[in-house]
Amino acid sequence: MTFGTTPITDEYMHEMLGKTKAYVSVFLKAGPNFDAPDARPTIFEHGRRNFALRAEGVLPVVCPVTDDSEWKGVGIFDATVEDVTAIMDADPGVQAGIFTFEVHPVRSFPGDALPS
Repeated sequence: MTFGTTPITDEYMHEMLGKTKAYVSVFLKAGPNFDAPDARPTIFEHGRRNFALRAEGVLPVVCPVTDDSEWKGVGIFDATVEDVTAIMDADPGVQAGIFTFEVHPVRSFPGDALPS
């Protein structure tokens, strides 16, 4: 199968780019305590908190990274950089040194969704 070959006009590009909205991406990395023997319960609570943020509409996209790299997750927040930084600073996994994170402003299309 070939990908990326659907014709897209300049007009369509301009129309779609005008519909973008600001979001914030978070890139989660393994921290110094990621492999600590007692890390699993804290990681579970980190996940519970992500479910709460998702239910509240603040974290509409949550993607755990499933390979063996140092990257552990990617999330897209519908909030400001300052709010997302505060949210992540309060994360139990970050506070325990299990995770570190980077926050970056991004743009995307409201209503986009992952395929089911």
